[in-house]
Formats: sequence, C-alpha cells, structure tokens
Amino acid sequence: MADPTPQLFQTQSGGGSEKGDDDSSSFTSTLPTREGWWAAPLFRQHGCWVTARLARSVELVQAEFKPRPDDVLLATFPKSGTTWLKALAFALINRSRHPIITSDDHPLLSSNPHDLVPFLELPDRSLRPVAELEALPSPRLLCTHLPPALLPPGMLMTSSRAVYLCREPKDVFVSYWHHVRTLSQESLVDYDKAFELFCEGVSVCGPVWEHYLEYWKLSKRNPSSSRVLFLKYEEMMAHPARHVRKLAEFLGVPFTEEEESGGVVEEVVRLCSFQNLKDLPVNTHGVSGQIGAAVANPIKNSLWFRSGKVGDWENHLTQEMAHRLDCIVEEKLKGSGLTF
Repeated sequence: MADPTPQLFQTQSGGGSEKGDDDSSSFTSTLPTREGWWAAPLFRQHGCWVTARLARSVELVQAEFKPRPDDVLLATFPKSGTTWLKALAFALINRSRHPIITSDDHPLLSSNPHDLVPFLELPDRSLRPVAELEALPSPRLLCTHLPPALLPPGMLMTSSRAVYLCREPKDVFVSYWHHVRTLSQESLVDYDKAFELFCEGVSVCGPVWEHYLEYWKLSKRNPSSSRVLFLKYEEMMAHPARHVRKLAEFLGVPFTEEEESGGVVEEVVRLCSFQNLKDLPVNTHGVSGQIGAAVANPIKNSLWFRSGKVGDWENHLTQEMAHRLDCIVEEKLKGSGLTF
C-alpha cells in the first residue's frame, strides 16, 4: 500500500526549484551532502538522508511542535504500509464515534487515510504551518517517516505512545522505486543506480536499517512498559485479526466481549484491507487534500495503492540483487535480535 511521500522527496514542486528557498539553502549549507535519486543532492541530518525541503520541514517541526502526553504517533519508513496502518489506527481509536459495523458513513468510506491522519513533517511545513497540528483535539493521531533523532524534542519522552511498522527491505525498495518513478516531476537515476544507492543506505529517511534499529531499540528498552509497539508488515498481513487485537490493546481501546462476539475485529480487518480501500470511490477518483493542497499538482488517491503484496520483490530484483541486500541488512542488524 503506497505512501504519500514523493512530493516531499522531490526537490521541486510545480516546476519551482528549491534554489529559491533561502531558508532551506541556508540551513542545509552546513550539512554533509551526497547524490540521491534526483539531480539535487541529499543532506545528512543527524544520520538521516533528507532533501532540502524535508530538512526545512524538520527544522520547523522541531522548533514549533509541542508534544502532548496523549499523542499517538504512527511511524514508518517510506513505503512500509503507512496507508494501512493509518486506516487501522484511525478505525480502532474512533470506533466509539464511528461504529464499524452499523455505520454506512464511516470517514474511511469518504476520506483517504492520509487526510484523516496528518504527518508531522508533511506536507511542506513552510507551506502548511505547525499551528494546524496544534489545533487538533486530543488525543491526536499523527504520523511520521522521521527517525527518532529527527522528532520534536520530548516526542518519545512523554507518556505518548508510538506504533512502528517495518517491512522487508527488498519490498520497500521495489515499492519506493515504483512510487517515485510514477510521481516524480524530475529525471531520476536508473534502476540499477537507485538500487546501488539504497544498498549504501542513501535514500530519503535512510539508511533503512538504521531507521528500523532506532525504533526497535526503543521498543526493547523496557518491554513490560514500552511506549513503542514494533510491528512487521509481513506478520500483520499473515495474521491481521491477531495484530488488530494487539494494536487495539496497545492504543488503549481493547475490544470488548460484545465486540468480539459481534465480529467487530473481522470488520475492522475488512474495512481497512488493501483491496477494500483501493476500490472505494474516494480512492479511485479522489485526491488527497492533506498532501495535494500544499503543492501545485494534487495527487490522485489511486496512486497510493499499487500492490501491497508480500514478496513482490521477486518480480523486480534478480537473485544476485536480493542476496546482496539481504547480506547487507543481516550484517547491519546483527546482534540486535531483529531479523527479516
């Protein structure tokens, strides 16, 4: 299930170059640089590769966003099931106001998940002020692609909770490539070069293994009282009902016996499934307000849904490419207890 990431990843929006953004240019001038998938470079910000626009957004969010104790943060590396996680969390937290079974006007039927659960850093925070997030009622359900080091001060130090969803890195690369290639307004490096850079850890919000490890370590600091729930996309796809129950419990909204017997768990799974969301009119014909309103060319919701399948990498990577990335990830995660 695709994520609304590429327009922030790009260095231009509607044909305008970031070279005219004096704030971004001034801020990134002190950061290490590296070639990325586009003509413009990426910048190394606290160990994470970012575009100039993303660097500016991070700066604004860190300076202005004020965490609340009851915030719920959904965190993912780009192309790791963000749309699905947003839909599930929104449905679970809001099911007292928006019943799953008896409602024919559930918000997910008329709004894309990205319009219901805003990103901290998206859209471009120089265009969409942080005040919009401050105006949201508590408890706020928010999302981010940022690693912990780039989150606002205190974001994970309060009593707020975070849910992290990771995905098999080979599928992440394939999904990321297709998504960016479809939506990019700029010329990209070729497929082999993009893979080479990904293996070197050079991608927006990368390296992917560092992103995974940072949240993994947070989830393991005190397992009995951890405020970070670490989930795997593949395990959730294999056993969705089991993980929906686990997610509801962590979010403080466990299912009642009446809900269990009434089939609410299964209905949440059905409502938020890839195919159901993909086929909804809002996602076949609509555009994303949260993402598109900040840029010249709104993005069609249909572009957030490509495949969502586990193991799709087999159709796009050679065995040599797959083995290489597997070895890199295994080495980077060695000793952590996290495996794929």
